[in-house]
Amino acid sequence: MLLFRFGEKDQEKPGVVIGDARKDCSAHFADWNREFFNNNGLEKLKSLVNDGGGNLPDVPDGIRYGSCVARPGTLMCIGLNYSDHAEESGMEPPPEPVIFQKVSNAVIGPYDDVIIPKGSRKTDWEVELGVVIGRDALYLDSVEEAEDYIAGYCVSQDVSEREFQMEREGQWTKGKSCPTFNPLGPYLYPASDIGDANDLAMELKVNGEMKQNGNTKNMIFSPSFLVHYLSQFMLLEAGDVLSTGTPAGVGAGMTPPQFLRDGDIVELSIEKLGTQKQTFKAY
Repeated sequence: MLLFRFGEKDQEKPGVVIGDARKDCSAHFADWNREFFNNNGLEKLKSLVNDGGGNLPDVPDGIRYGSCVARPGTLMCIGLNYSDHAEESGMEPPPEPVIFQKVSNAVIGPYDDVIIPKGSRKTDWEVELGVVIGRDALYLDSVEEAEDYIAGYCVSQDVSEREFQMEREGQWTKGKSCPTFNPLGPYLYPASDIGDANDLAMELKVNGEMKQNGNTKNMIFSPSFLVHYLSQFMLLEAGDVLSTGTPAGVGAGMTPPQFLRDGDIVELSIEKLGTQKQTFKAY
């Protein structure tokens, strides 16, 4: 069972993939949002699907994919969470997670165009495993408990402007939060169905050339560790999204560095979670 959202921007409806068919769930659920996740929505959806889908209508071909969950209240990110990426960045693996935020209005659909921001010279790519919080989480007692607070996983593209991020004063957030800087989806894969999220192949290509080829098993801090850790400092709300870091192969780590230009096409995928494809366009 895969969850997705479809329709024009800001008018998306919730859907589910049953077998090879895309089904419209909007008659039963308002959206894949905080209310849905916090009120046992995934179990209700599974019951509906197991009962034959309740005569859910088909989603017509050609309709736009939106982000796989509704706009999150909080979009948290983890920096330097792969040892090979920390090495290419010239930094030591961190003893605790490096955290920063992206504004949630950066979230777009997995096939939408990404806008290279005004004045940008160093827009970069990052394939990441996205974690969707399944219920409100605060002061969790253990990493094991945190596993029960993960609704599922998705592909997250943490687009970054390195000059804004690293060469200007202040925090990383302004290099991460430009409009369209977080394509999400196409699918949310429920945690109960995915098996081991700590061993998923991931890759990213630019104009057909492989740039990142990694695996989530190389994360320094696992998703459940991160959920437990963050819950000690903040309330994670159901439907929030956590991007868990990227493997080696980002443009800033190459010699010489490579960055995205108008017309570049980026394709990225994570095993079981689907594929994204974006055209980058200058502002």
